[in-house]
Amino acid sequence: MRILIAEDDIITRRLLAAQLKNWGHELVVCSDGQQAWEQINRTGSPKLVVLDWMMPGMDGLTLSREIRKLETKPYTYIILLTARSSKEDIVDGMEAGADDYIIKPFEPQELRVRIRAATRIVQLQEDLLKALEKSEFQASHDALTGLWNRYAILGILHRELARGFREMNPVSVIMADIDHFKKINDTYGHLTGDEVLRQTANRLTHLLRPYDAVGRYGGEEFLLVLPSCSTQEALNVAERLRGSFQENPINNVEGSFNVSLSFGVVMVRGKDSQDADAIIGLADEALYKAKNLGRNRVEFGGELLS
Repeated sequence: MRILIAEDDIITRRLLAAQLKNWGHELVVCSDGQQAWEQINRTGSPKLVVLDWMMPGMDGLTLSREIRKLETKPYTYIILLTARSSKEDIVDGMEAGADDYIIKPFEPQELRVRIRAATRIVQLQEDLLKALEKSEFQASHDALTGLWNRYAILGILHRELARGFREMNPVSVIMADIDHFKKINDTYGHLTGDEVLRQTANRLTHLLRPYDAVGRYGGEEFLLVLPSCSTQEALNVAERLRGSFQENPINNVEGSFNVSLSFGVVMVRGKDSQDADAIIGLADEALYKAKNLGRNRVEFGGELLS
């Protein structure tokens, strides 16, 4: 584990570093409190820190208080290294935000036990955060395609409409649907159909701007939200997407075959989130018009202006 140690006494610092390296830890070594504070504020800083109580620039107690103000995730575990052994001093250290303390001069075995306990806690916290992130991802993303799910993409649409309303910027909405998807499932099987959905999602994502959003609206239908995108820009995006599928076949174990998409486009300006259902309805109507006119085409559903 990466551990930051801050100790101004060179002998103690070297002894501490030697022990921790011997136990397989990677170190960030600082000789005063200010140097330690600069390291702690860097991205990817160690989440286990051993701080000497008395240091020039910024002492361990002050550092502990400042670390706790950061409220970083995952949690930073603090061990105070101190020659002070009174109960009052220990209470002061813990109230400042320290999680543990070691009395100097330290015993190697005591140090090892406390470091082992600290690394276990830090690792458990990191595992918990990863589990929470995975849970949050699963709650907001479609399991098959990795896109935003219906609930999440509708939330994004509401948010972008509200922002566009405040700033009087256009927001374009595109409904896209894979043509003859049932035939793909019937001809090649559902596993191939799933692969078509995954590749379609991947292609849609990579052909959009970083701040655009695309979600799986249902079945083989996708909802695209394009903030600050005018009518002509949105039509150009939809046509570019359509052309990409027409010109580049889907590849899988069954071979290569062409898949086409139909698109319905709507642009709004000065409409807030309460109009979301009406906007989706217009985009859906435009999509079905594209379907009825032969598929593999883009149809415009109009503009909603304040």
